[in-house]
Amino acid sequence: MAGLYIHIPFCASRCIYCGFYSTTRADLRQRYVDALCGEMALCQPSALSTIYLGGGTPSQLSFSQLQQLFIYINKVFDVYPDAEITMECNPDDVTPEFTEKLRQLPVNRVSMGVQSFDDARLCFLRRRHTTAQIGPAVELLRKAGIHNISIDLMYGFPGETLAEWHRDIEAALALRVEHLSAYSLQYEEGTMLYRLLEKGEVEEIDEELERQMYYDLIDRLAEAGFEHYEISNFARPGYRSRHNSSYWNHTPYIGLGAAAHSYDGSTRRWNVADVTAYIEGIEQGKPRFDFEHLDEATRYNDLVMTALRTSAGLLLTLLNPQQRTYCLRMAEKYINSGLLCHIDNHLILTRAGLFVSDMVMADLMMV
Repeated sequence: MAGLYIHIPFCASRCIYCGFYSTTRADLRQRYVDALCGEMALCQPSALSTIYLGGGTPSQLSFSQLQQLFIYINKVFDVYPDAEITMECNPDDVTPEFTEKLRQLPVNRVSMGVQSFDDARLCFLRRRHTTAQIGPAVELLRKAGIHNISIDLMYGFPGETLAEWHRDIEAALALRVEHLSAYSLQYEEGTMLYRLLEKGEVEEIDEELERQMYYDLIDRLAEAGFEHYEISNFARPGYRSRHNSSYWNHTPYIGLGAAAHSYDGSTRRWNVADVTAYIEGIEQGKPRFDFEHLDEATRYNDLVMTALRTSAGLLLTLLNPQQRTYCLRMAEKYINSGLLCHIDNHLILTRAGLFVSDMVMADLMMV
């Protein structure tokens, strides 16, 4: 059993914060889809429990291109009847025409990049949609039979107040979606946002205010009946993202497309992060990728980094005696300071530890 991730790197325009590989080269879309099908043909047959079309903006592909992908998926892989099949969409792409076509695809879950319910902040991010398009997009998806909808939100914008963030949370809850992912605005090197920060044209939000925004999010979503099952992810009961959970639970996954990663338990592989080079490699029968065999220390570090992100935490019996001893020794100061708790052979981040999780996880890793 495995998950399949297909990276669709095409965007109509580029958001200022995005660090994922993407391109605005619309002329390459059909060649890219053909290359994806070519890469699929090179895969070993596998049983798929989840499929995820991410990006980029998968909703930028034409209906015939999406159909082509699913035809090839079913040719190459054994897709479970109850497989979770997710497609990322932008609100402005969700039109009556789009959802009519969506009915004819096996997609049963949609993840929509909302980011904010404030038009000024959407404009700041260079998002293409407006606040007015978000609610109608959800309604159209419902009418198309999509009963599992996730939205992404961002907080910690320059100058954003706690009251403004609270309004975004309430607007998200009013949509009655099944899943919500929320991330603080990150200034990743190489992005336009990072360059604005370097120039002094924007200023990062105060850390204490950002912390309070995160805690208020946790409390309000718990009150609304959401499970906080991963640092940035919240779901109504029964609606956790099965695909993303496979990453955190070390389920093998196959990644197709430019910059996509694959993992089989002992090896990690990643395709070239260049759409033209990716296409040419497949067309020439010489896929361009790098890979690494994971040694014991790397597998330990991966387990710490992924398991501690979840509400279940790190099951210590998954570690060998030497690793367990090392992990508990490094964790002791965080247990004593209240950032970690040790319960029933699990190490779990506390509420205070969630906000500084990167620091805690880094200290538990083997150098």
